[in-house]
Amino acid sequence: MFAIIGILVVLGAVVGGYLMEKGNLMVLLQPAELIIIGGAAIGTVLIGNPLPTIIRIGKGLISVFVPSGFSKAFYLEHLKLLNELFQYARKNGAVKLEADIEDPSKSELFSKYPKFIKNHHALYFVCDTLRMFVSGGVSPFELDQMMELDMEVHHAGANAPVSALTTVADSLPGLGIVAAVLGVVITMGAIGGPPEEVGHKVAAALVGTFLGILLCYGFLGPMAASMSKANDAEAQFYHFLRVGIASFVRGAAPMLSVEFARRTIPSDVRPTFKEMEDFCKGRTGEKAPAAEQAA
Repeated sequence: MFAIIGILVVLGAVVGGYLMEKGNLMVLLQPAELIIIGGAAIGTVLIGNPLPTIIRIGKGLISVFVPSGFSKAFYLEHLKLLNELFQYARKNGAVKLEADIEDPSKSELFSKYPKFIKNHHALYFVCDTLRMFVSGGVSPFELDQMMELDMEVHHAGANAPVSALTTVADSLPGLGIVAAVLGVVITMGAIGGPPEEVGHKVAAALVGTFLGILLCYGFLGPMAASMSKANDAEAQFYHFLRVGIASFVRGAAPMLSVEFARRTIPSDVRPTFKEMEDFCKGRTGEKAPAAEQAA
């Protein structure tokens, strides 16, 4: 929602200021310049990136216009999941978890949390770590190192589309100059003609530079920054899972492990200990949808 508002503000400020100075809006409509800049930008993406990264760039651009899912209600739900998971392991023994983590889609424990099951990487991040814990012979330090390695690899993959989009954004002013130079070449060929025609071609050439700079600093650059922040929020979620699991495998009590995880949640969406305790004990079951809606 804020991304759409931001785009409207950028367009409103640029176009509104231009019209205030009695500018002719039709002069800015130069499809050829846009084709040169846009086509060249798409070409640089295709040259510099494999297909999976290109697909993730598209998904990332769509996600810019979708509200972040990492709300207080989201974290409350996962705090409850961790609490139930740890309580179950403590009560029945870690070996009892084996059936749940081997096939989480059929697990009675995980089936209560369909959103978590749909998040395949997070699901297997938890299950694969607990599988190593159940198998034995792996120290808590080694499990923590495994989780850190998994997070680093995942974060690097998530940042690849951001880096690619940032590179394209940085190239747009240069591509705008390319379009402007081509416009100047065309203008040179029209010298000697009517002054109005020459002036129109000069204006069209300058629009190329204008579009390149506007697309870079007004749209693609901020979108890449928004994608980067979304990746940081996802990385924080995995850190939350890592701290909770690491605390439990070191021997901390389930609620203490969950409290360690709660302390890693960003302050703007972090529930209080009382909210977490009530939610984990089922005393606020009717408030979760309201919290999600508010978020």
